[in-house]
Amino acid sequence: MSTRSFSFIDGNPLSTEAILVNASSSHYGEDWSSIRHTHPFTELFYVCDGNGEFFIEDQVFSIAKDDLIIVNPYIQHTEKSQPDAPLSYYTVGVDGISFSFHDKREFRIFNCREKKADLLFHFHSLFRELEEKKEGYEEICKYNLAILIAQLRRITVSGFQLVPSFHPSKECAMVRRYLDSHYSENITLDQLASFSHLNKYHLSHEFTRYYGISPISYLNCRRIEVCKELLENTDYEISDIAHMAGFSSQSYLAQSFRKSCGVTAGDYRRTIKEKNLTVKNKPF
Repeated sequence: MSTRSFSFIDGNPLSTEAILVNASSSHYGEDWSSIRHTHPFTELFYVCDGNGEFFIEDQVFSIAKDDLIIVNPYIQHTEKSQPDAPLSYYTVGVDGISFSFHDKREFRIFNCREKKADLLFHFHSLFRELEEKKEGYEEICKYNLAILIAQLRRITVSGFQLVPSFHPSKECAMVRRYLDSHYSENITLDQLASFSHLNKYHLSHEFTRYYGISPISYLNCRRIEVCKELLENTDYEISDIAHMAGFSSQSYLAQSFRKSCGVTAGDYRRTIKEKNLTVKNKPF
């Protein structure tokens, strides 16, 4: 995986309240393993070349050259390339705004191949300014971003509104950090409410509002990620892994793992080992 990334921190927002956070240019290689993730900001993902799949929450979409994907904050997503047509793409992180589409979805995929607007030009220009950092590049980046958003309005049939995006409250951020580090413990919503000094119903509502998932569902996802890491990198028995990740039993792990990953924990481990063995034995 070849990636070039740049961060952009500036205290003067655009009139739309959009602030450029980062920009990356990436090209897929055989060493890249896609992992579902979220961002606290909106992401614009533009395919420069190649073919692949884009995973958003529990949905999968085929993507190709000149597709644009908009993903609002805290929406779980990742991408996967086709081996025979590796993906090349730009990503741009934009803080302070999210896209409110008429159908109320938190993401949208646009096929820009037949559109008049050359969005790739604007992505390339923005990335080049961040890479070269010539005099006045901050202002140029702001205007490039504003032009890019204006062009999106032109090509969007269903239309959208830009709305302020919210950052998690101190209490929700604290609960998330607690779950990230205490996942192996027996945790209930009542305990999290006591820990955060919030009513449990209010906590659940606010946590879901900011992160798109309830506290207990987030905990379960965190435990699944821990299980996957242990399955990939250790020889622990699955029953031991269930205990280490905080699942009450191996059967509950089995049920949760299959629901989340579509395969059993044992099948997942075998697939990873076979893949690693193939890479190890591959001739140079």
